[in-house]
Amino acid sequence: MVPQLFINYKLKSVAHLQWSIFMYKGLNTFISDVFSGIITTPGPHQLACFRDDVVFLIYLYQRRIYPTSKSRSRDYGASHRKKPKGKPHED
Repeated sequence: MVPQLFINYKLKSVAHLQWSIFMYKGLNTFISDVFSGIITTPGPHQLACFRDDVVFLIYLYQRRIYPTSKSRSRDYGASHRKKPKGKPHED
């Protein structure tokens, strides 16, 4: 997730990220924290889980402060813009 933070910082935007990927990363961080607390783990693993929490919080902060550029296209060429309403096709 650290490279993603750097990309977000350079682009000053988070429009290129999909909400489903964001939720997957958040769920993954939460699950690792729960199991790190339940199961006895070595110190370096607990530090790595704490680092993931800090990175995720920075990611949430970036998601809040950087505007979503609606003109920028996402994966597969889809964009946030609404399609212009035109006349319906007549058969």
